[in-house]
Amino acid sequence: MMTRSSKFFLAVIAAVFVGLATQAEDVARIHVDISKVKVSADLQPVDGITSSGQPNADQFALVAAAGYVAIIDLRGAEEGRGMDEAAVLGELNIEYVTMPLIGAEAINMENAAKLDRILAGYDGPVLVHCGSGNRVGAVLALRESLRGANDAEALVFGKAAGLTGLESVVKERLAAN
Repeated sequence: MMTRSSKFFLAVIAAVFVGLATQAEDVARIHVDISKVKVSADLQPVDGITSSGQPNADQFALVAAAGYVAIIDLRGAEEGRGMDEAAVLGELNIEYVTMPLIGAEAINMENAAKLDRILAGYDGPVLVHCGSGNRVGAVLALRESLRGANDAEALVFGKAAGLTGLESVVKERLAAN
């Protein structure tokens, strides 16, 4: 027979596991395949952030309909977008911020801190994109480290945010920090 304190202890343990599972599930949703987003309800920001590859004008309209307040573009000026992104977002009343990260040397703690400051300035969901999500995941992994995550946690977050080919660079930056 279970005592009242045993039931309470089991309830607390169950709540912790549900919380951890929910947290892991939330992190897994930070990166979206923007080409598969059909309705605004498909966008579920994690801590106010969604990561993606390059959206097109129709996908930006879905982001606007979902209530996003800003787009942060990590692509360089020479990278094709297929549209005038600033003009499209201006018509949708979404703030457009450019923060070009060109080359592996741009994946660093200084740029992670810069992105953190930019994100802190918004009271609403923000979409951060590059071409594929790889740079977004890389810089968000470093940002997580700056916010107190250990290296393993930062890498998990980065991968959930789209980190792929820049993983070795992120590991080097984390080890050096």
